[in-house]
Amino acid sequence: MKFEVGDKVLVKLTNEEGEVIDIINDTMVMVEIKGVKFPAYNDQLDYPYFKRFTEKKLVTPPAKKPKQYIDQVPKEKPKAIGKKVSNGVWLSFLPKFETDEFGDEVVELFKIHLINQTETGYNFEYKVNYFGKSEFGLKNQVHAFEDFYLHDVPFSDLSDNPNFEFEFSLITPEKDKASHFESNLKLKPKQLFTKIEELKEKGEPTFSYQLFDVYPQKTVEPDTFELGKLAAKGFKVYDASKVRQNLPPARTVVDLHMEKITDNWKHMSNFEILSFQLSEFEKYYELALQHRQPSLTVIHGVGSGKLRDEIHDLLKHRKEVKFFVNQYHASYGYGATEIYFQY
Repeated sequence: MKFEVGDKVLVKLTNEEGEVIDIINDTMVMVEIKGVKFPAYNDQLDYPYFKRFTEKKLVTPPAKKPKQYIDQVPKEKPKAIGKKVSNGVWLSFLPKFETDEFGDEVVELFKIHLINQTETGYNFEYKVNYFGKSEFGLKNQVHAFEDFYLHDVPFSDLSDNPNFEFEFSLITPEKDKASHFESNLKLKPKQLFTKIEELKEKGEPTFSYQLFDVYPQKTVEPDTFELGKLAAKGFKVYDASKVRQNLPPARTVVDLHMEKITDNWKHMSNFEILSFQLSEFEKYYELALQHRQPSLTVIHGVGSGKLRDEIHDLLKHRKEVKFFVNQYHASYGYGATEIYFQY
């Protein structure tokens, strides 16, 4: 468990509460309790609010039972060791409480963890956006059945409708699995307050949201029967009841700069480049519709505006487009168009 300067901690051995005043190294910190300073290993400490959630009221000790002798005690059956159960990937919020001027416990901040409850390890790219502006980003790996600490988020920031965005890929690629997978979580203040109240009522230290249950499959061509002639001509034939699971993964943001699409483009003419970019746009536009995405952001750059104008002309005639805007964006300037769909 990692601590930071200023964290309130509980010494497990003595049950005393103190404060971290310095970080010695990755495994030790300097703690102060009632004016006394001493070093301690991280695993000798805990957060005091874990104790508050778990401690129980003292009860009257039961009446003294008569003595039992060894031959009177039944043999205890051996307990089977439970196997770890795969339960998806979660984003967990651990609140850190402080006492306000009125003596009430209030949430100061949340420690955010990515919890992988699967047998698979993932690469991930993580971003937190407030009103479309990215405030924090991180690339790393989370291994099977691992809890990965991301960062702290002040409680006040969570009232700004944050959007937690993830893009996952497999650490060890599998030919039948998707190359990447996107997931995001948008929190609203009312939703957050409800979760905190539930947490207090249930006496639990954290609350979590599932990002995904099972990592998606790659597009698979099933065996065909009378449709074999179509398959032989290059058409992909799927069972209609499984069409959604056979779709390639969609993207919420598509970058149409050529260096992001292909490595082999420098020999192309301007017309070939534009055609290639529009083809890539159509591909992810259709995938967004098939996945019933609410929106799609297309990065086309500023440049001469030719690609932007071509895309805008196409969007004006698409009935599934509710509206689109090319306005200033904190991450892309005026080089992106946001498309919003209606179904």
